[in-house]
Amino acid sequence: MLTDKIIVPLDVSSQEDAIALLDLLPQVSFWKVGLELFVSCGPAILDILKEREKRIFLDLKFHDIPNTVAGACRAAAQYGVDLITIHATAGKDALKAAKEAVEESAIASAKPTPKLIAITLLTSLNSRQLAFELKIPLELPEYALSMALLAQETGLAGAVCSPQEVSQLRHSCGKDFLLVCPGVRPNWAQGGDQKRSLSPAAALKAGADYLVIGRPITTAIDPVAAWTQICQEIVN
Repeated sequence: MLTDKIIVPLDVSSQEDAIALLDLLPQVSFWKVGLELFVSCGPAILDILKEREKRIFLDLKFHDIPNTVAGACRAAAQYGVDLITIHATAGKDALKAAKEAVEESAIASAKPTPKLIAITLLTSLNSRQLAFELKIPLELPEYALSMALLAQETGLAGAVCSPQEVSQLRHSCGKDFLLVCPGVRPNWAQGGDQKRSLSPAAALKAGADYLVIGRPITTAIDPVAAWTQICQEIVN
């Protein structure tokens, strides 16, 4: 189902608020747990999601030296989540170490191997910031592609990219490379801090495998109605 391609972030600060969202939107099958919630309540929220038979995107965006990211990924893989993120800018050695650690940990814990996907460039950044703040001389689409190709060459399952780069990455990386697009915004929703966005239907048409849609749903006056409207837009 196309609606299974929507990942909703549990971007709240407490376990109680997270459970309230889960109760409000039982039809959502795939949830994202990011830094705020994980730091607040730890892996307990992952157990709650597993008990409810939900898929889990553990979005902690690991970025450190190879030994450290390997240890973090080894621990994360034991939770039985579906997706784990690491920054591509950690470099090839760190990406390889993380991939090996995830695979070894999954085997040791007798759980399915999570898909390790690389962050290309945060969707809150634009071309000007890439050039003037980060001092990267490449054009933004070229930079995002280079990070995705680095992840693919290292054997990672996919990458996180903005909807505006997904068509190019799909063309260059092929149909089996997983592409997850955060910052997706329906035309009726505010953009917020997302600089490189598309509508859900446009992002899927461009080649995204999964869409991360948060605030248009979770902070809506009526989250159930917002979810329903988005589902109708991508199905029709």
